[in-house]
Amino acid sequence: MNNYMSILESSLTDANLRKLLTIPNQSVHRFIADAIELCSPMKVFVCDDSRMDVEYIRRTAIARGEETPLAIPTHTVHFDGLHDQARDREQTVYLVPKGDSLGEHLLQMDREEGLELARKRLKGSMENKKMVVRFFCLGPRDSVFSIPCVQITDSFYVAHSEDLLYRRGYDFFRRLTEDAEIFWMLHSSGKLMHSVSIDWQRRGVAIDYKENTVYSYNTQYAGNTIGLKKLALRLAIRRADRERWLAEHMFVMAVHGPNRRKTYISGAFPSGSGKTSTSMIPGGSIVGDDLAYIRNINGAAKAVNVERGIFGIIRSVSAKDDPVIWEVLNSHEPAIFSNVLVSYEGIPYWLNDGRTAPNRGVNFSGDWFEGKKDVNGEEIPLAHKNARYTIGLEGLSNVDKTLEDPNGVELGAIIYGGRDPDTCVPIQESFDWIHGVVTIGASLESESTAATLGPSGIRKFQPFSNMDFISIPLGRYIQNHLDFGEFLQRKPRIYGVNYFLRDTEGDFLNGKEDKRVWLQWIDLRVHNEVEAIKTPTGLIPRYDDLSSLFREYLDKEYTREQYDQQFMVRVPELLAKLDRIESEYRDCVGDTPALLATVLEEQRQRLIQAKSKFGDYISPNSLQATVQDSST
Repeated sequence: MNNYMSILESSLTDANLRKLLTIPNQSVHRFIADAIELCSPMKVFVCDDSRMDVEYIRRTAIARGEETPLAIPTHTVHFDGLHDQARDREQTVYLVPKGDSLGEHLLQMDREEGLELARKRLKGSMENKKMVVRFFCLGPRDSVFSIPCVQITDSFYVAHSEDLLYRRGYDFFRRLTEDAEIFWMLHSSGKLMHSVSIDWQRRGVAIDYKENTVYSYNTQYAGNTIGLKKLALRLAIRRADRERWLAEHMFVMAVHGPNRRKTYISGAFPSGSGKTSTSMIPGGSIVGDDLAYIRNINGAAKAVNVERGIFGIIRSVSAKDDPVIWEVLNSHEPAIFSNVLVSYEGIPYWLNDGRTAPNRGVNFSGDWFEGKKDVNGEEIPLAHKNARYTIGLEGLSNVDKTLEDPNGVELGAIIYGGRDPDTCVPIQESFDWIHGVVTIGASLESESTAATLGPSGIRKFQPFSNMDFISIPLGRYIQNHLDFGEFLQRKPRIYGVNYFLRDTEGDFLNGKEDKRVWLQWIDLRVHNEVEAIKTPTGLIPRYDDLSSLFREYLDKEYTREQYDQQFMVRVPELLAKLDRIESEYRDCVGDTPALLATVLEEQRQRLIQAKSKFGDYISPNSLQATVQDSST
């Protein structure tokens, strides 16, 4: 674009033009000029991260009705309407150049056709609206982990949300070299009615990975519009693939062990499966709850939080179960609530929050009353199942002091978990890195939740809890994990956790607080302080160790009966899972590493041998004689 300066000069006020040109990178200027020419905004606002500019964004979100003030002055609420309530995976498409392919698991279309469609949807989409230009950094600033990002949007709610979630990057951009690799995001809410996108049936997200650009249109739900979140993760995975590091859908937190030691762990869980609650476990400290970059630095797996805030599911957050989050949500720390119920006094309520909710108020359907029904005759709940809260991490009492460490934290363990009612034990350790990558990470399954469109409670293949975001062929992604471990001098141990195991009556076998015990056991294992029992699928805790941990950390008795029921090896279910996983890789992936099939078959043979010796359902007591020394 040769005329980009004339576009900028004619579209920006002198003050906004000065703010933009203070950033010397010409690719930034060209991208913004192209967005202006495409979307035809009435005005353009460039945010320089000053207190005045940041506050202007928040005030404008309120003035435009995208957010509404609540009783606590620093809190607002945003509504997405009845139809725009979750990530729309069916309308999130990769734009693939001719001759390229990402594998059958990803929705993709020809790049030229996709760009034409995306630009057609965005053409003139900001007429009579103001464009907001923001600069952010993924990962700590001035770090090997840093990725600069430009977000352009016509939603002040999106711009405000990102201010709570990400590291401001205007000054960082002023120091960027001309050849810096930048992630670009262009979003328009499209036509609005009562500040809600009305063309939701024509919403979409187009990911042009060739140019590191994400286009999003006709939607306001944050998972579809906040470009730096899961949309940027897709771009980061491709960059990590080139540069031999990992971009993951993982929290990072510290388990506090004996003598004030910290063991840092990362963990990947599909949305609604206990991810945030694990990162916020009492007695631990949080680095991040959702996204992590992991690099090999001097032979150690070092991780950082990509973000600096939380966009969390608020359903079931209560004073009893989530005291730290509850404290922030009832304090004067800045917060944005979305799709909750708001009483006429300005108090937000949500599902399963432990309070008696009013029978009237305002929610995502408009004025709400108990018994209100939608057009299909179905009762509208007081709040949406996928209602959210957006806060900054700095307000949490348990935030870890390493949050902004440019060198990251060394991981002692990586855990994977999903919603599994009938197969896997609550916690098990893999035999080694390869076994963990293949049988835990690459074999993860989970029941679907309200965080994505479609029915809930359906068991889905969720490798590494990243299936929706893997932007390279899945086989290559698995190989990257195998290779990453090969070059580590100090490999994190890999664990599988399952908080959702049920008995034959459908009751959960685990309490919500039990996950603290599983994490404390991981800390002891990482530091070679307890032994484990070897099963056909991994290493599980000894009863005596768990009994002691339950008393020490939860002040409750843990019975042998509970242990036997939870840690029973369910051979038929485990073999059925192997069948499903092998079928997925056989049918869906053409470039799966040969090692995956070998490791899965070895696991199958161990299960068959155990079945012939002990039967279909094996008590851990039967395996007690096979104890793995903690130092191996």
